[in-house]
Amino acid sequence: MTGAEVLLEALKRQGVEVIFGHPGGAIMPVYDALYRRRDLRHVLVRHEQGAGHAATGYARASGRVGVAMATSGPGALNLVTALADAMMDATPVVAITGQVPTGVVGTDAFQEADVTGVTMPITKHNYLVTDVNDLPRVVAEAFHIAATGRPGPVLIDLPKDVQNAEFAGTFPETVDLPGYKPVWKGHPRQIKKALEALRGAERPVLLVGGGAQGAAGPIRRFVEKSGIPAIGTLQGLGVIAADDPRYLGMPGMHGTYAANQAIHEADLILGIGLRFDDRVTGDLSRFAPRLRTLIHVNIDPAEIGKVLEAQIPLVGDAAWVAERLAEGAEPLRIEEWWQRIRAWQKAHPLRIPERAELQSQEVIRAFGEATGGEAVVVTGVGQHQMFAAQFYPVKRPRSFLTSGGLGTMGFGLPAAIGAQVARPDATVVLFDGDGSFQMTLQELATVAKYKLPVKIVILNNGFLGMVRQWQDLFYDDRYSEVYLADSNPDFVRLAEAYGIPAVRVEERAALEAAVERILASPGPVLADFRVVPEEGVFPMIPAGGSAEEMILEPPKEVKR
Repeated sequence: MTGAEVLLEALKRQGVEVIFGHPGGAIMPVYDALYRRRDLRHVLVRHEQGAGHAATGYARASGRVGVAMATSGPGALNLVTALADAMMDATPVVAITGQVPTGVVGTDAFQEADVTGVTMPITKHNYLVTDVNDLPRVVAEAFHIAATGRPGPVLIDLPKDVQNAEFAGTFPETVDLPGYKPVWKGHPRQIKKALEALRGAERPVLLVGGGAQGAAGPIRRFVEKSGIPAIGTLQGLGVIAADDPRYLGMPGMHGTYAANQAIHEADLILGIGLRFDDRVTGDLSRFAPRLRTLIHVNIDPAEIGKVLEAQIPLVGDAAWVAERLAEGAEPLRIEEWWQRIRAWQKAHPLRIPERAELQSQEVIRAFGEATGGEAVVVTGVGQHQMFAAQFYPVKRPRSFLTSGGLGTMGFGLPAAIGAQVARPDATVVLFDGDGSFQMTLQELATVAKYKLPVKIVILNNGFLGMVRQWQDLFYDDRYSEVYLADSNPDFVRLAEAYGIPAVRVEERAALEAAVERILASPGPVLADFRVVPEEGVFPMIPAGGSAEEMILEPPKEVKR
């Protein structure tokens, strides 16, 4: 076997079924070996960043490791944004990059780049393979590292001569990494302390993040038994069903009033699988000022205490810990607490402004009603992302895929491709903005090539909407370089150029019928919804602020 053949066999032994990639000179031996195999599916993207985001979408929709592949130099460097995105949002991805032959590494050879050096800060681990006999071990280690502990991306850089070298080694049966031993089982004494603290709390809340997506079952049982108010971060959406009466919505900068006030007034927070990022906490000195006990559950000990001191730190797998919490849970006596929360919900629900023109919230709500909250929703980054988080009623885990930590515009379309490949029978709906969509719109070719039935919903307001909103609020309406309407393409004709059916919707009266037609289509559809340009995402807590400073509605009329 050659090194290229060994790589593919090693991937197959890790259960890989799909690779997202783009060929080039330094990875050609692998693609030649791939040509002769029929048990590995390759999805050809049009840009390597698309391969990385597609692998992320695949991983997050399926719970498996996503695989991306690229050539050396520019190909590998085009993966950097996607790898950083996967790192921030703890997504298991293995990236394989070609490299120039070992004899010319370091000489600035054609299409050479120090990819391991570049990606060291944005991967969980990376490898430069110089001996073909090490390759099976490296692949096995890469998948183990990517998928265990706090998940994340791992990169394997593979010189061309190693791909062509003759293999004389063996395939390991096990992985032996003495210095890498993630804690899986939470400490029983800490679990006991957590249950005791919960029983004594007067104003407890549960806060779940992206690390809890694989723990939805036991977490839902815990919520049902205890009756605790539950909140899901942007990456935690779907862990608790949106229609659960104990669910308060999303917290943070664009969270619900009830969720943010509950955190602000809580005397105990049970946080599972989250890292308390700044978009959730705001000003740390004013975050949850009445908090007496923080129980922080995370498989990565580095995350516990990094932002907030935890009185009861609990290192372990979210599902394992949640199962024990569910087993020991008792109904909490918090009737007065619930009365306060219900009053907040009644006084300040999420609202859609009354306008003559069609609005993004209405479009998203219409898709939510038509799908019953059962679709796999993917978003780009911007106002549409926050509207989707607020108004799409996510019912199931692994069904709301978005770029949270890095906030990557262009994430949406390739991630939706990965999600649809991972779950071919699911309805995948992409909500994207006209600005975010144009970052990676070349992946329409991938949608068309594989006839992926993704429903692409562009919420087209003619602006870089979130930047414009901040300019409204904090920069005295100085709209610096955010206007897109005069240079946006005709998205309908663009889609049709790729052979993808498309529709434009401008009137509220046409909304319901259009949504029905889009979802009924057996293949891909692009829908250009022309929405009001002056949209604003509210409620809003200004960056670095606290729940006391929540802006519930636009403070003034914005300019056209």
